[in-house]
Amino acid sequence: MRLTLLKIIEVDGVDKISSNISVIIRTKNEERWIGHCIQSLLDNYNQPELIIIDDNSKDETINIVKSFEKDTNLDGKDPRYTKIIFEDIKNYSPGLSLNKGVSIATKDIILIISAHCVLFEINLERTNQYLDKYAAVYGNQIPVYNGKRINKRYVWSNFSSNSAENFYCDQEQRYFLHNAFAFYKKETLQKFPFDNKLTTKEDRYWANDIINNKKLNIFYDSEQSVYHHYTINGATWKGLA
Repeated sequence: MRLTLLKIIEVDGVDKISSNISVIIRTKNEERWIGHCIQSLLDNYNQPELIIIDDNSKDETINIVKSFEKDTNLDGKDPRYTKIIFEDIKNYSPGLSLNKGVSIATKDIILIISAHCVLFEINLERTNQYLDKYAAVYGNQIPVYNGKRINKRYVWSNFSSNSAENFYCDQEQRYFLHNAFAFYKKETLQKFPFDNKLTTKEDRYWANDIINNKKLNIFYDSEQSVYHHYTINGATWKGLA
């Protein structure tokens, strides 16, 4: 099925993408950045469906998210608010949480974004065209530490300025995909869910199965990007530079 190309609409004098998109955000004590993440989504998309899969947050994460929630008793046209679905998860794993989000989503396109990522450059119309050809499209990530852009080392070196089909990561000796900023068709993830048992890198295992066994392809679009902010427990922040 070919998706209809999206229109740019004006909301309160600002051009936004009229989008058929569900956004899945996994959260655990993300009070520092979750508001920035959601605001960047609302700044670019016209009231996307947000799905928050929370892993027992103890800080203000959920209260901050609720400040963006649309009041169903009002007309619903205020661009500062949107539909938000909350789901707590037990026995958390990255794949289990994403599969749960997909099962809840009501839109045709899924964006998976990290709670500490902020949109910088997007082109959903081009992404929809790519998703007619590719099983997944993931974008560039700009690492940021305390507001400062830092050098791309370790995993970040895989986010180059050159777009690529089925990018192979020499560091990991496998195909690369990163779910901090990645787009899928819902029907693709329903047919090929993530592995519920993996405790990390569910994205890479999925990509390698998709390419090697399912004989499908994925695409790295370097022209779409997010700022990926430092988190104290971030597994990919070794060797700040």
